Amino acid sequence: MNEYIDSLEHVHVAVIGDLMLDCYLHGEVNRISPEAPVPVMRARSERPVPGGAANVAANLAALDVHVHLVGLCGEDEARAQLLGCLAELGQVDCSGIVSAPDRHTTKKLRIIGERQQIVRIDHEDSTPWSAELERACILAAMDAIDVADVAVLSDYGKGVCSDTLIRAVVEHAARTGKRLLVDPKRRDLSIYSGASILTPNRKELSEATGLPCETDDEAAFAVAHAQSVCDADVLLTRSEKGMSYFPRGGVPIHMPTVAQDVFDVSGAGDTVIAVLAAAVGAGVPLLEAMRLANHAAGIVVSKVGTATVTRAELAESLVEDAPAADGDGDLVAIERARALRQRWAHERLVVGFTNGCFDLLHPGHVALLREAARTCDRLIVALNSDASVRRLKGPLRPVQDESARAAIIGAMKGVSAVLVFDEDTPRRVIEALQPDVLIKGGDYTRDHVVGAEIVEARGGRIVLVDLVTGHSTSNLVRAAGKRAAAPAATSPLVTTGRPADLRQPSQARGG
Repeated sequence: MNEYIDSLEHVHVAVIGDLMLDCYLHGEVNRISPEAPVPVMRARSERPVPGGAANVAANLAALDVHVHLVGLCGEDEARAQLLGCLAELGQVDCSGIVSAPDRHTTKKLRIIGERQQIVRIDHEDSTPWSAELERACILAAMDAIDVADVAVLSDYGKGVCSDTLIRAVVEHAARTGKRLLVDPKRRDLSIYSGASILTPNRKELSEATGLPCETDDEAAFAVAHAQSVCDADVLLTRSEKGMSYFPRGGVPIHMPTVAQDVFDVSGAGDTVIAVLAAAVGAGVPLLEAMRLANHAAGIVVSKVGTATVTRAELAESLVEDAPAADGDGDLVAIERARALRQRWAHERLVVGFTNGCFDLLHPGHVALLREAARTCDRLIVALNSDASVRRLKGPLRPVQDESARAAIIGAMKGVSAVLVFDEDTPRRVIEALQPDVLIKGGDYTRDHVVGAEIVEARGGRIVLVDLVTGHSTSNLVRAAGKRAAAPAATSPLVTTGRPADLRQPSQARGG
């Protein structure tokens, strides 16, 4: 699956729609006002983030996708904050944003007390915009579509997506052979006719069709009604029921949600359409594109406020959802190891960690691994890579390459997973895995165990295992070298003349 995620960074996406600034004012609520029966909040921090179509752009940028953003802003402080947020992302071309000096940038201010939203204050300009501004946005949208692989129309009903602009975008996308994905807010879906994919949520589809869409059958009936007027594929997001894809004239695909904890659904639709668009632009198969979007939505709703998903988070979620490999000792990548560690944590299993070169396995190694396995329910072993071993042990080591060493260690009883790291120390791996137990040989002291403070900071423990004396890989290498250098003994069976036939007579004659 990671190859699909990697392919997204080469995609260019045009995002056209209603731009907003989402602001989150966080504070503490400890009393009720004496002036009125309302809570008094002491402000602690304020955080601005892109919202609306700008949040779609932010989600794409978090996946390293190139974004060409088109929309309308006022010339005010909210616009400056929004452009500042987008500039920090580094992947968003804002040259298509049209400024209007006589309008206000749409801003939503959410007041959050103890992680609970108390009130939302909307600043928006609902006055009609001029034909000149509309024309400027249409031209910017066409330019963005021309350089993009795929286009997104993010309609939040704030005025940018007028009938004229929508039809111009749909027709230009069709004319240039670019697929257009639409997040619709209109009740009359016929305005989007000609788009490739619509991504309504359950409430939006029900309001547009006047039909319920709770069950699979109800959803299919409502989608069929919508498709009769918009003639587009529909990806329906269904909250706790996951999402369903309804291709025109095809068999629907239902995918359950992957969300574990839902804190805030703000902007989840933006994440879905962003990931789906990037995947479509990269040529990812539809089923896999849908899976990427589904996992991304599951991640973002577990965060507070309008949020984005990184490639690393998406990759980890996909790996974690793969079938578990409990105790099989497979060689795994760090992402897989993290996912396994998290799964074992959810199962309340104690996860141990040890590391080393483990070159030429000997009784000392066996004893260390046996004792390490006894301290935990699942043991992860990290091996120094070949390059790392050479830096630590010299140019003639390792005797066995990392693949051979991983296969041998993984076959040991009690080893649940093996990974290879290229640094001289395992600190980065320990930070990533956050094990419950860190095991090292007794030749170490607590102060010299790399990563000890990381493990102990979260309540874990350090275990030092007594070494089996008289065994080391260096001694084995030296002994092998001495034997190879010793002169070969003369065989008493060798005589002058013809070589002796050592077989029995019947064997020498072939029976």
